[in-house]
Amino acid sequence: MDATVSKAGNSGPKIRSDCEVELELRESGGIEINLVSRVYSLYGESIKKDCENILNFFGVGNAVLRINDSGALPFVLHARIESAVKKLTDTKLEFLPEFNEENKYSTERNRFRFTRLYLPGNTPSLMINAGLHSPDGIILDLEDSVAPEKKDEARILVRNALRQINFYWAERMVRINQGEAGLNDLKYVIPHYVNLVLIPKCEYPEEVQSVEEEISRLCDEYNIPVPVYLMPIIESARGV
Repeated sequence: MDATVSKAGNSGPKIRSDCEVELELRESGGIEINLVSRVYSLYGESIKKDCENILNFFGVGNAVLRINDSGALPFVLHARIESAVKKLTDTKLEFLPEFNEENKYSTERNRFRFTRLYLPGNTPSLMINAGLHSPDGIILDLEDSVAPEKKDEARILVRNALRQINFYWAERMVRINQGEAGLNDLKYVIPHYVNLVLIPKCEYPEEVQSVEEEISRLCDEYNIPVPVYLMPIIESARGV
């Protein structure tokens, strides 16, 4: 890749529980981390050490990392740095946060699904306490609520959220994108105990079949012991 600078995440006066990172690769000079954070006096050195460990994990030895922190939890910071690295390199590595064992639960096919809480997949502030509202299902959305240029960032953030956030036994759902983009979404969510996948704008049986086949393949590859249900969404006359 020819680019040497990338950004990931969000910043601004209304942003909470997130951060914006800018990564600049360079030829020499080691790792330089510039952190702006309201909690710098308490956690600044710990955050910088964490960032250095992530860059080392991805084999980044010479770079400037600039972070504008708005209270991001570690799994959010990790996702943003991983996204920035992957915009500049071809690495296939994943920096996976520890899996919260409370998140490894299954649900029933005939479960009551009256209340479903949609959460934009690139907005961590809305995810963190979502389970406290006790919905039947929590939908981490990778489709319409995420801007096209932010899709890759959202996939990594949703993956980390599935591993880290306790949704208090709400059904863990993800709405994927259409077509090939949706199939690509699956590798970020199926290995991490998602309970249900929503397939948007379905018009042909083959669309559902291709998603089912890819889920089956990933479940076998990652030895996932819990069922993953499908919820096709019909949004057009052709789909009917």
